[in-house]
Amino acid sequence: MRVNGIIAEYNPFHNGHRYQMEESRRLTGADYTVVVMSGDFVQRGAPALADKQARAEMALRCGADLVLELPVLYAASSAEAFASGAVALLHGLGAVTHLCFGSECGDVDALGQIAAFLLDEPEQYRTALKAFLKQGLSYPSARAGAISACREAGEALPEGCGEILASPNNILGIDYIKALLRLESDMVPVTIQRVGAGYHEGFYDGFPAPAQSASRPGPSLSSALAIRQALQQGCTLARLAGFMPGESLQILNTYTEKARLLHADDFSPLLFYKLLMEQGQGYEKYMDVSQSLSDRIAGQLNGFAGYESFCELLKTKNMTYTRISRCLLHILLGIEKAHMALGQSLGHAPYARVLGFRRQAAPLLGAIGKLSSVPLVTKLADAKKSLEADAYRLLELDVRSSALYRAMACAHTGRPPKNEFSTPLVIL
Repeated sequence: MRVNGIIAEYNPFHNGHRYQMEESRRLTGADYTVVVMSGDFVQRGAPALADKQARAEMALRCGADLVLELPVLYAASSAEAFASGAVALLHGLGAVTHLCFGSECGDVDALGQIAAFLLDEPEQYRTALKAFLKQGLSYPSARAGAISACREAGEALPEGCGEILASPNNILGIDYIKALLRLESDMVPVTIQRVGAGYHEGFYDGFPAPAQSASRPGPSLSSALAIRQALQQGCTLARLAGFMPGESLQILNTYTEKARLLHADDFSPLLFYKLLMEQGQGYEKYMDVSQSLSDRIAGQLNGFAGYESFCELLKTKNMTYTRISRCLLHILLGIEKAHMALGQSLGHAPYARVLGFRRQAAPLLGAIGKLSSVPLVTKLADAKKSLEADAYRLLELDVRSSALYRAMACAHTGRPPKNEFSTPLVIL
């Protein structure tokens, strides 16, 4: 049995995601596709546009056979931690044979060379990295410069390695391969070159407009960022018809009849209250928050005008908007450094929570049941009995985060939020 593993956010599921799913199946000859998907909060440090059940259904209706939730501990973390948690989960299932991901370069060998080099972190690289950081560069820029310098010094690295490290999906792909190497996993990495709009290509006047790729004519392609920004700026769902599969657009239409699509600024009052209540004691206990950032947050709190504008206010030359956004989200959700230490002690994969599956995937589910070293959670109410205490402690982070998300999604609608414990699996 050949099984593809895909790590995703599907925020929301668009034509490029369907292309990746279909192309990965074609390249590997896979019988089934398992998706590890971020839950209600995503890696850039923000809420997902729609909740995890709606996005899981999008994936299942567009080609996935099984969707698992990536714990919020990893889903809202740095690229390396995000990759470590997701790859460990897929590896722990025991049945996944290929890890498939998109990248800007489309060259899995080049990504593998860089991954192996960064995993070893030779002294020459560490020295160059420190030098670039001292110049005030952000960590991503310093890393790209350091690896380019190492290639110029004779290290066996691919041409343009610095440019490769400048693209977000290349970086994730490298971190996925690093995680495979650490685990000594048998999963085979496969990359599909991204086509159409890039990750950072956002909203533009007149959206949507044709964005087909010359190498792949057909449905229009747009980044998830552009779709989110278009919706945030008043674009109707009907105008997105050419950029999302009909199935996922219909799910989004149905979802908005009962709940709101969310953006970071919807959480501004909650974030401000949390920051205000803890201003005196500081925020350093929260994941990724340094002492200097903690002091900066406390010192700038009088200038708080909203989640996104506060990120801009706190941003510096060597601290990116996204990093700050993640740190603020960790504070909001109560994710502490101690939680990540606990996750690492549990091998990054404390449980595998099922969000949904297709009935025709019964052989896949049977194989996972026999081979998985990660406990499966299909019924949340039973999790406290079936999981070890430490694993359940991390699962509680997901439950609390989702409760907060659901409350905000239902705010001003007159509807009570769904209960996480009584929400059924998505079964097609």
